[in-house]
Amino acid sequence: MDWQSLDLAPFVLSVKLSLVTTVILLLVSFPLAYALARTQFRFKMAVDSLVTMPLVLPPSVLGFYILIALAPSSPIGSFFLSVFDIRLVFSFTGMVIASCLFSLPLMVQPLKNGLESTNRSIWEAAYTLGKSEIETLFRVVIPNMKSSIIGACIITFAHTMGEFGIILMIGGNIPGETRVASVAIYDKVEQLDFMSAHMYSLILVALSFGVLFTVNVLNRKRNVYQVL
Repeated sequence: MDWQSLDLAPFVLSVKLSLVTTVILLLVSFPLAYALARTQFRFKMAVDSLVTMPLVLPPSVLGFYILIALAPSSPIGSFFLSVFDIRLVFSFTGMVIASCLFSLPLMVQPLKNGLESTNRSIWEAAYTLGKSEIETLFRVVIPNMKSSIIGACIITFAHTMGEFGIILMIGGNIPGETRVASVAIYDKVEQLDFMSAHMYSLILVALSFGVLFTVNVLNRKRNVYQVL
């Protein structure tokens, strides 16, 4: 098998899943990161621990409980199936939900760190000039933490591209619907088609290197700005 005959459909689906997951998580995670970084509330440590838990929880455990929660016999799965005619398991929608839960800490933590590392004098100067908290956030703080936002998005995108266990448990291996790149590699190995598996793996290795290189460049720029 050569590069020209390589089926790129799993990579197209992986990119689609990664983009959708990254956009959803950015919208959801920023308010959550802001609350964890800038506010005090009861059970804050418990919420922070719960958000971070997917980093240390085995993917098989998280995938199992997501599968139970989204199954057609569950209240959530039954509701979506009866009201919207959407089956959450073995579908792209289910994979998006699972990916968002699994990658949540990879988006929240960099955003939280970016908010916490923002110089407090920036907030105070904006308040002194009569800016509201919302205006300060969008016009002053966010432009000063672009590297944290971009880094969080890149890491989340790459992590979703490489997801395997949870995706296989929730989405299965349906060609053109749920067979992403990582599952395709597993499928090729099972078929003893090591050449195809090697080609798929090389693409993911190149992507991973590109992601890490980009994050390192962003971190270096941020450190230079802090020194200046």
